Amino acid sequence: MMKHIFLAVLISIAGTLNAANATDFSVTSAGVQPNMVKIYGAGGIRGLEGYQSGFLISEQGHILTVWSYVLDTDYITITLDDGRKFQGEIVGADPRLEIAVLKIETDGLQHFKLSDVVGVNPGSRILAFSNLFKIATGDEPNSVLHGIVAAKTPLNARRGAFKTTYKGPVYILDAITNNPGAAGGALTTRNGELAGLLGKELRNSQNGTWLNYAIPISELTSAVEDIIAGRTRPRSLDEEAIRPDIPHTLKALGIQMVPDVLAKTPPFVDSITAGSEAEKKGLRPDDLILYINDRRVDSCTTLRSELELIDQIDDVTLVIQREDELTEIVLQGE
Repeated sequence: MMKHIFLAVLISIAGTLNAANATDFSVTSAGVQPNMVKIYGAGGIRGLEGYQSGFLISEQGHILTVWSYVLDTDYITITLDDGRKFQGEIVGADPRLEIAVLKIETDGLQHFKLSDVVGVNPGSRILAFSNLFKIATGDEPNSVLHGIVAAKTPLNARRGAFKTTYKGPVYILDAITNNPGAAGGALTTRNGELAGLLGKELRNSQNGTWLNYAIPISELTSAVEDIIAGRTRPRSLDEEAIRPDIPHTLKALGIQMVPDVLAKTPPFVDSITAGSEAEKKGLRPDDLILYINDRRVDSCTTLRSELELIDQIDDVTLVIQREDELTEIVLQGE
């Protein structure tokens, strides 16, 4: 398929750009597009979109995007700017920051360098690159929106109005960036320097308005580096992990998980034993266990394997997701 020679540039602030600025933005956009990818995965349930955006952060094919239901599938399709398609694998995720790192098997790719990210201030002009509304399906360019940074503020200051697990600082944008498919897109300066990750759609529960925002890359860099380096991988995947003589068990803690019927059954709590340590500390049915002693767990099987590496005399720290809130629960050892 022939490469489209136009760029879908959506202007979200009032005024008319002069010819010089339009040319500058076109040049910047053309330089950034090869860094962008389109991501296709799970969707269709209750009308949810099965696509989102992402961008390359290494020449070996590492991709930064948001952590969402779209990635909850065994087959993730990644489409590059030139139209090539690859199967993407999840390297790791940090639901506390709502990010995930994917990997495709290729190399020599143009990419953003995390060491070169910049910060932007209120009033700064920005460009937002994403595949919003699934406009691009193959080698078509991602959409580009032009706007400004309206403010930088902690998202937790808006707690109760917007439901999200991320509570850190965000850039509030004067541009309609956070539409279906845009999550995981790149926020750049007008010169194409990486500044932020477009977040998921957030709707104010009090007045129905939508928040257009991006998370500063500086807030994510350490977590991304840990994921790529494998520092968040379960210890149970390490053959040299030391196993105690008497480890913790779910039964002893008073936790019954949902039936483990899939290859990766999500670690949801099914029931809690009355009078158990889990009940005393407030664990509830339907809680989703995301971390155990700072190790990411993605299935009931991984959770059980991780518990086998914790001595029963040691405490067990769980990070659970309850609706849209993250909670830490410490279960005491014997």
